[in-house]
Amino acid sequence: MDETFILIPGRTSRQGTTLNEGKFTADYVDETNTLFMCPDDMKRLQLVNGQRVRMRSEHGVIELPCQAAKGGELPTGLLFMPYGDLSSRLMGADTHGTGMPDSKGFDVTIEKVV
Repeated sequence: MDETFILIPGRTSRQGTTLNEGKFTADYVDETNTLFMCPDDMKRLQLVNGQRVRMRSEHGVIELPCQAAKGGELPTGLLFMPYGDLSSRLMGADTHGTGMPDSKGFDVTIEKVV
């Protein structure tokens, strides 16, 4: 069964550090291919750190491992992932004349990959 969440992509300090080494390094790829969730949401969905989930938006579908956010960093119902190839697959192409697609605060569904 899938559940709807709000996804907030953004930059992380680790992403910035690993970017200096290149976007194809293992550390950069690892950082940009991880979904961070509220520990309470993970518990409710019976997910553990490193477990893969399928995330869907109206624009695309991706699979990636999830990780519990540090205590208090994310409220229930809100997800975070660093900007990168995977997060871009969930965003639409329409920029509404701004040159930047909607990249924050859009609905996604999550389901456990078995």
